[in-house]
This record gives sequence, C-alpha cells and structure tokens, in this order.
Amino acid sequence: MKKILSLIALGACLSFGAAQAQDKGAAPAKAPTAQQGKMATCNKDAGEKKGDDRKAFMKGCLSADGGAKVTQQEKMKICNADAKTKALAGDARKAFMKTCLSNKPA
Repeated sequence: MKKILSLIALGACLSFGAAQAQDKGAAPAKAPTAQQGKMATCNKDAGEKKGDDRKAFMKGCLSADGGAKVTQQEKMKICNADAKTKALAGDARKAFMKTCLSNKPA
C-alpha cells in the first residue's frame, strides 16, 4: 500500500513539474533592448571589416555618441572596397565613387 501511495505521489510531482515547464516555455519573446538593436545595426554596417579595423569601427559605432567618426581616408577605403565587390569600371565606377564619398557616414 505504501508503495502505491509513493508512486502516486511521485507521479503527481512529475506531472506538476512538467506543467510548470510548459508554462515557462509559453512566455512571449522579449523585444531586443536598445543596445542589442544598436549592436545589430553596427554589425551590419561593419560588413566585411576584419581585425583592428572592425574593432575600431565597432567601438566608435557602439559609443555613446551613436556613430563612428569616419575620416576621408577611411571613407575612400570603404568606397573602393565596395566598388571592387561590384566590379565597377570606367564611368560607372566614377559615378559610384562620387555618390559613395558624398554620403554621410552611418
């Protein structure tokens, strides 16, 4: 008789635990925080940068002022890299570079 009561009690405890686990799993997903949103945006903007260039860009992008200060030289590097990936040449490249260099940094 004690074994049966012990098994019933154990079964009740297990079913209660499973019900609680289901309730926790049904909680709505939280919206990303402002910092997480900023990180996603900066990650996207960093593109294919690697190493120290990426670290410097991410540091500036995530800083309190809200954006990386891009020098003209850095802008030129970024625009040149974009033009290479798009395989632009001649007048198309000139037009792209003019537009790219005149845009304000993100």
